[in-house]
Amino acid sequence: MRNFGGVGRDGDTGGVDVVADLSCDASPEAVRKVVSDLGTYPDWLDIVGSAEAASPAEGDIGPVWDVVIQASVGPLRRSKRLRMIRTIDEPTRICFERSELDGRHHSPWRLDARITDLGEGTGTARSTLTMGLHYGGSLWIPLLDRLLTDEIERSRPRLVALIAR
Repeated sequence: MRNFGGVGRDGDTGGVDVVADLSCDASPEAVRKVVSDLGTYPDWLDIVGSAEAASPAEGDIGPVWDVVIQASVGPLRRSKRLRMIRTIDEPTRICFERSELDGRHHSPWRLDARITDLGEGTGTARSTLTMGLHYGGSLWIPLLDRLLTDEIERSRPRLVALIAR
């Protein structure tokens, strides 16, 4: 497992970009099976309150999920509902992007997962997962940086256990 890559602000848009890496003893296919389905995320990532498969709309290029992101800081609790589509579905890359149907402008959310085979040619199953989250809105506060960093660290063993099943 590699260290958390850090949380930083995107000064041009007021958004946030987060990158985290995880190396584990699993094949790229096993890692991909879990991270390509947003429906598994509530099982290992507490900030994902729910992720339910949804019906695609005309023009959607991949499967769709209705996702609830939630976070608590002391007595304050925030939640955000997002309609997410898998826009890239390749053996080593999966990408989900926000795609609402209400005709209004919404801040972008993009989750980009890349899987690297570390065991190729060695006869061992070992992979690295690099996940990048981009939120293009302005409702980010510095305290949430720490909350997200802590959540990523807590999620690592749950994700590894889910991949191993």
